[in-house]
Amino acid sequence: MIALYDRLTGWVSSKVPESIMLLFVRIALAGIFWRSGQTKIEEGTWFTISDTTYFLFSEEYNGVPLPSDFAAVMATVSEHVFPILLVLGLLTRLSAFALLGMTVVIQIFVYPDAWWPVHSLWVALALVLIVRGGGFFSLDTPLLKRTRP
Repeated sequence: MIALYDRLTGWVSSKVPESIMLLFVRIALAGIFWRSGQTKIEEGTWFTISDTTYFLFSEEYNGVPLPSDFAAVMATVSEHVFPILLVLGLLTRLSAFALLGMTVVIQIFVYPDAWWPVHSLWVALALVLIVRGGGFFSLDTPLLKRTRP
């Protein structure tokens, strides 16, 4: 029985199953931030930040220690660029680290009561990607093969 368990755990932690899991984690984390980013732009535009977004950053999110207009633009850009990079598996660790940073800022300065269960899950997803990378099914894989001897 232990041998069977060992074989199963060995297979589940091998390259392909782990890479499928990392792809799923990348898509899940990207989806959270992408949907948030989409709420910040005018409907029907490619990337026009809405007046509501500027208002929210000046009023509701005013605890963020950055100028509100700058914070609105940075958050909106980040919530679009880093999720795209995550889905592609390009600069996965950097993208996950950036979204982890955003999560920490949101936790500390915007919604301090949202640690459990919301932000703790975002942190867990980001940490998995920071530690493990994008996996075999990412653009990081062929790029790293080209740069490493």
